[in-house]
Amino acid sequence: MVNESFWVDHDDFSLEIHNLSYSFIILCCLRIYVTLEDDPEIPAIVKYFNTKGRYEEVNPFLIEDILAVNRSILQFPAAQCQEIHLTAIIRHGTRYPTSKNIKEMQQLYNIVLHNASGEESWLREIQTQWTMWYTEDMDGRLVQKGVNDLKHLAVRLSKLFPSLISEEKLRGGLIQFITSSKHRCINSTLAFKSGLQKLWDIKDQEFDHTVNDALMRFFDKCTRFVQKVNNNPSAVIEVDNFKQGPEMRRVQEKISNRLRVPYSLITHDMAEAAFYLCAYEFAIKTVHSPWCRLFDEVDAQVMEYASDLREFWKRGYGHDINRKASCILFHDVFSRLHKAASENKSGQQVTKPVTAQVGHADTLLPLLTLLGFFKDSQALNSTNYAAQTNRTFRTSHMLPYAANLILVLYDCGGGDLRLQPLLNEKPVTFPGLVTSRSSMPLYQNVREHYGELLQGCDFENECQLFKHPEEV
Repeated sequence: MVNESFWVDHDDFSLEIHNLSYSFIILCCLRIYVTLEDDPEIPAIVKYFNTKGRYEEVNPFLIEDILAVNRSILQFPAAQCQEIHLTAIIRHGTRYPTSKNIKEMQQLYNIVLHNASGEESWLREIQTQWTMWYTEDMDGRLVQKGVNDLKHLAVRLSKLFPSLISEEKLRGGLIQFITSSKHRCINSTLAFKSGLQKLWDIKDQEFDHTVNDALMRFFDKCTRFVQKVNNNPSAVIEVDNFKQGPEMRRVQEKISNRLRVPYSLITHDMAEAAFYLCAYEFAIKTVHSPWCRLFDEVDAQVMEYASDLREFWKRGYGHDINRKASCILFHDVFSRLHKAASENKSGQQVTKPVTAQVGHADTLLPLLTLLGFFKDSQALNSTNYAAQTNRTFRTSHMLPYAANLILVLYDCGGGDLRLQPLLNEKPVTFPGLVTSRSSMPLYQNVREHYGELLQGCDFENECQLFKHPEEV
């Protein structure tokens, strides 16, 4: 079904086009397809960059206009619905590689510089023109592109939800900011605030934020998770098995052949370093790096699966404590929703209409898992790569830089409260909760759906090391 209205919003004007023709839609889609598939400036393997991918690959229309929004995707069950509360849980923006990744990149670069041979133009470019510009002190810090990611996100959200993310509410201290203590998260939070301040030309006022690692880095605080999963090699044995399996071995051999170096030099870590070099060069500088030539699409799919496998077993459905570690964040979000609903019902002004919380992929994925998103019928493991071609658990789609889960509470009149979840600015449905496609679920139905978690899911109990000795 074709939407009847489509908005493209810019800083100083809004353009509304009614009754789009099918030909116009086809041309728009074709333009996006050509941009992604045939643009020589965009790597052909860009859609497999997992958590190292740009936000623009998840929302391709942003490539044409980074401030474009489509309000018509929000299908209200009734015209009188008014948003009364919004919580956004946001991953930080584009960052530099970690020091560990940078060490491996340096090692790979030395191999290519001193051991590789051949006359291919991309290889000559690496050996004679490309320089190893990443340094260990960069260690995951936010880059300028990451600053822009959050500034632009703030502006787009203000346009999608103008009655909540407004100048009046910002000036009135009604927009709350919470962040992880990591530099990339604090700087992302500052960038988000800066985007709003610039939008409304606010120069006479500053806005506070709260650092709260208990909420935004709960994975560091959950003893059972740290000991049983994060620091336990046996918890990710499926990942190690896949790294040593035939699919990954074939990727490593192909890289060795392309570089004309001994197979022994290209370990899984070196293959991963090459893949990351391609991904980071594009994410940070929008450069189609010669490193990308070491992979074809089949190789990239294998590399993506290796990353998804790690996320599945370390942060996703692989172990129950992965999701239960996010209980504290789950309850924080739902307690805020409950307070907003109660205040609204009693006729009071909602005291916390907007909360923006900035964390990590490791913050967002366990919460998405706890809520039941992206759960496939079969677990990802080291031997079912081929069977998982159409899996929904794909971090390239779920968790690019600046990924976000947004929950919007609406008052539709007569005590009718509705809750709309959006992932990366697109409406999604709560898994397992039956509702009309054209409407948001009743807030009370959502609470009933997650009733077991709301009654239990106690962070302190779940994270005790010896409560469940038989389980990971």
